[in-house]
Amino acid sequence: MDGAKLFICRMLPFRFIPLLACLLGALFAAERPNILFIFSDDHARRAISAYGADLAEIAPTPNIDRLSKEGALFRQSFCANSICGPVRASVMTGLHSHKNGLMRNDSGAFDSSQWNFAKELRSAGYTTAAVGKWHLKSDPTGFDFWEVYPNQGSYYNPVFRKMDGSRVGEMGYCTDIVIGKATKWLDRRDKDKPFLLMCQFKAPHRTFCPPLRHLGAFDDVTIPEPPTLFDDYANRSKTLAENEMEIDRHMHWQYDLQVRKDEPGAAGLLPNRFPASEYGRMNEEQKAKWDAYYGPKNQEFLKKLAAGKLSEKDVVRWKYQRYLKNYLGAVKAVDESVGKLLAYLDKHNLTDNTVVIYGSDQGFFLGEHGWFDKRWMFEESLEMPFLIRWPGVVKPGLRPDGMIQNIDYAPTFLEMAGLKPPHKLDGESFVPLLKGETPRDWREAIYYAYYELGEHNVPQHYGVRTKRYKLFHLPNHREWQLFDLEKDPHELLDQSNNPEYAEVRKELEVIYHRLRKQYDAPSYEKYGPGTFKWDPDK
Repeated sequence: MDGAKLFICRMLPFRFIPLLACLLGALFAAERPNILFIFSDDHARRAISAYGADLAEIAPTPNIDRLSKEGALFRQSFCANSICGPVRASVMTGLHSHKNGLMRNDSGAFDSSQWNFAKELRSAGYTTAAVGKWHLKSDPTGFDFWEVYPNQGSYYNPVFRKMDGSRVGEMGYCTDIVIGKATKWLDRRDKDKPFLLMCQFKAPHRTFCPPLRHLGAFDDVTIPEPPTLFDDYANRSKTLAENEMEIDRHMHWQYDLQVRKDEPGAAGLLPNRFPASEYGRMNEEQKAKWDAYYGPKNQEFLKKLAAGKLSEKDVVRWKYQRYLKNYLGAVKAVDESVGKLLAYLDKHNLTDNTVVIYGSDQGFFLGEHGWFDKRWMFEESLEMPFLIRWPGVVKPGLRPDGMIQNIDYAPTFLEMAGLKPPHKLDGESFVPLLKGETPRDWREAIYYAYYELGEHNVPQHYGVRTKRYKLFHLPNHREWQLFDLEKDPHELLDQSNNPEYAEVRKELEVIYHRLRKQYDAPSYEKYGPGTFKWDPDK
């Protein structure tokens, strides 16, 4: 009980205190902010114009940018394990992957019986909901309402799992459908309670399919190429050249028209091991629009290819343009949906008492190092967008300097609601950063761990990042990698064996081992599903 409530209670006869406590609880609950957590999948910072990257003018995101103008934008925001399911488990629990039990996408179902921040908010009087992508295999817990995709979900005419166990297919584009479900829940929620709404998009995860209305949205522009599009992987670990996520060697489905010769537009769908998987979900009207747009473009490309007019680099550039334009088309729909949510808050007088967060489960390679996908501790994959508006608390235009991770979300959301977690979490609340204050003992480095077993042939690795340096270890290859992000922002030169960086490496190794001990990180053996269980009471 806070000081104000305690003072009022002391002034009244004892027999009235229980009744008054209930009334005061309802009164003070009204002051707790609503929390609208908008979470997309694989949204690279480069594709958010508020971050000021080279795509800002070509593919603006005005609605997401509004959060930056009216609130805060974090440039020191990182994931703890750059892969979809484990990220979401860390967000819900405030724990690193080895403690919440979901270390890899194939680690089995997330143990939903364990504590999560939605349960805590719900028990404290919040009404809670989750719609869209969940990707944790087990049912969501801690929510009054949920409708989520089975596994990854589909872009066109997706299926949703419901609380009663049924599965229902719906016609339309996934992002549009999710935003409709979110606003419908807002309409019918218990309006006497503050709310938590987790609105989670599939986009722009592969297969990077835009809504049909945005086909051709970027036809009149040439997407700038990153300076490392043709990276030769020299001066770094030999494992980089062995990865299987190159636009060059591994994005062949971008232009392989032999899959369905009778349907020339099918190759416009990308990228999946089965290029026609999304196309096959479409109805005839949707297919006709898709074919009318992509058919001529694909045939034009094939003619040039057959005539020998395209070099290997020309083909890479063609695939890169196709990839980015579809990716940005999917992002465009996400930004429109953010705008619809903000408009809803404005219309229903909810803006002033609602915290709005926009983030993504991790970053993504948009051609940097010649790659698509994520996984690596390199910047484009490690960095997460995080923008937040909290009227009356966050000063508009704030640019916090502190380093945050997705393990920090749970304790932060709780502190927003005036709560504390019931046990020790790996994450820390960054509410002080939102108020423009950086605690003296705020972290100097973040810890990262990637546990997958060979997907895209990216090796397991574990490391730390400070504001200037990054050190990570590849135990199965007995290699270390060290990068000076100030002098080498594109991470092209490993300094781990450079005598000039010997002291830097020594200091980073101390931080690395200290954080591994702090988080009780497991040893380096190859991890099997369910190997590690963490008991917060021990």
